[in-house]
Amino acid sequence: MADYQTLSDEQLVEQVRSKDRELYRLIVDRYQAKLMRYANYLVFDESKAADIVQETFIKAFINLNGFDIRKKFSSWIYRIAHNQAMNSVKKHHRETPLNPEIDLPSSEDVEEEYFKKEIISKIQKCLNQIPIIYSEPLALYYLEDRSYEEISDILRLPTGTVGTRINRAKVQMKQICQKQK
Repeated sequence: MADYQTLSDEQLVEQVRSKDRELYRLIVDRYQAKLMRYANYLVFDESKAADIVQETFIKAFINLNGFDIRKKFSSWIYRIAHNQAMNSVKKHHRETPLNPEIDLPSSEDVEEEYFKKEIISKIQKCLNQIPIIYSEPLALYYLEDRSYEEISDILRLPTGTVGTRINRAKVQMKQICQKQK
């Protein structure tokens, strides 16, 4: 029996297509947390983000035969997540999310966890004030560790445009965050 954990995403897709559709669970395991984080940065609502990720995996599975294995699978699945998130934003643009209760994990250093959450909250507030055309590539680059080429594939933009938008987003983030001190 082959060790499927060591296969690249593209090799795993080939296995799912040709041999065992049950192996798709490995793809879900690899990408669930990453896509959840990405979707949450786009919609700022965990429950909607979870729906987006679920729909992403369903659409990816249905369209798996249409994936070109010569390209990066990660860019392809992030693109599907991006499209799902944009559809959700359009559908729910007038809804106001409720503030979730603060849920601190039980650990010895509650104070450190609190400060981490505060920093994340401040960053999200700054990101919320930047137009999505700038915040999305910034989040993909810094929070999801995607290269300019991958972001270009995901957002279907020229690589130079990705760089320009990230630079503009950094300038805007700096201005907004400095005002909120």
